[in-house]
Amino acid sequence: MKVEFEEDNLRELYENGKTTDKKHRFQPQVVNGYLKCVKTLIKVVRMEDLYLINSLNYERLKGDKKGLSSVRINEQYRLGFREIVNPNEMLKVEICSLVDITNHYK
Repeated sequence: MKVEFEEDNLRELYENGKTTDKKHRFQPQVVNGYLKCVKTLIKVVRMEDLYLINSLNYERLKGDKKGLSSVRINEQYRLGFREIVNPNEMLKVEICSLVDITNHYK
């Protein structure tokens, strides 16, 4: 699957393992979990395949975050993303656009 980055800090974190943006600095275990999640998103063919990986806790969000999906980075942080579907094949997601790393408990 193709992965895009909506935020420059997410791209920088993926490419360099760190970011220069002080607001978006994370502990090494969060960065490692983020990298694992992004690599998994790149490897999967269909979003439904994420349901098979229980540790990611893939879910489509509701309420004020409707339209986003998330996977678990660790117990505290989630990686939010948009699923952009190919209009010709409704079941196939072509692009996964990463939105933000959020603290699940805030």
